[in-house]
Amino acid sequence: MSVPDARLAGALARCDGALDRMVRAWWAWLAAERRLAAASLSAYARDLADFLEFLAEHRGGPVSADMLATLEVGDVRAWLAARHRRGLARSSTMRALAAVRGFFRLSERRFGLSQAAVFALTTPPGPRPLPRPLSVAQALTLARSAREDGSRWLWLRDHALVLLLYGCGLRVGEALALRRGAAGREVRRLERLRVVGKGGRVREVPVLPPVARALADYLEACPYALADEDPLFVGARGGRLAASTVRARLRALRRALGLPEHTTPHALRHSFATHLLADGADLRAIQELLGHARLSTTQRYTAVDPSRLVEAFARHHPRARRGAAPAPEEPEGKG
Repeated sequence: MSVPDARLAGALARCDGALDRMVRAWWAWLAAERRLAAASLSAYARDLADFLEFLAEHRGGPVSADMLATLEVGDVRAWLAARHRRGLARSSTMRALAAVRGFFRLSERRFGLSQAAVFALTTPPGPRPLPRPLSVAQALTLARSAREDGSRWLWLRDHALVLLLYGCGLRVGEALALRRGAAGREVRRLERLRVVGKGGRVREVPVLPPVARALADYLEACPYALADEDPLFVGARGGRLAASTVRARLRALRRALGLPEHTTPHALRHSFATHLLADGADLRAIQELLGHARLSTTQRYTAVDPSRLVEAFARHHPRARRGAAPAPEEPEGKG
């Protein structure tokens, strides 16, 4: 399989044939089995290319599969230190190390390349930034305003997309990957959408009536006859709507409405989860709706809305219940 990343292809041009085959197998595995999004694929490719480029300079010669097998912990530490000197963010370096480790795991399974040095480092995780949701009023203002600017069918498209992101908690890539057939022919009666998320995980999300109506209005006004296999959301020329176009559109709306800098497509997903949690939704249910593989990922939203924790304490702790009798005082001299 070809490697459609110029930097990684350039690094491979200076590697031997065995390593070239390993890298291409890793790339194919990420794309076909892990089903990473295009942006994630590009990021992982840059990370591995950075590692291979560094080794070529650090070891003073072409990189080969045999050379990788002889790497020591000091070589990996030197790469991490070089990234630090270049001012790269810790989160970027942790992702790069994860990409390199993933490459070596696959290469060991498929090609027998044994390498312990990249796994010997202990790297404590850095603090993960908390989600930054919009308020309910901000999210609804954004949805309304998306309908009031530009040509009519494009208003309706943007309005439907914003409502879908906020009303169903979709990632922008998930929304743009939907096909026209996913909405069915009775769009106004649409109750559920089948969504393919990260790692190819499939989930069904409920669709609120306002979201279904917005989708129906957009599709009725769309000048293109969309077949079931066509993208659900299309651009002005009828091709699949690009994520960069959506982000640019939201930037323009954000500035026009005076909304905060973190008003992005993903902020609408954060808002979906945070507002559900604030209204009493179960954390496990939110995990299913968001398509998170681990509950710990969903639990970050409890830190965004601390009032939820206070409410849970007041509802469930015996000493916090209204009307609960005070505990008897303990005799002096005990405890």
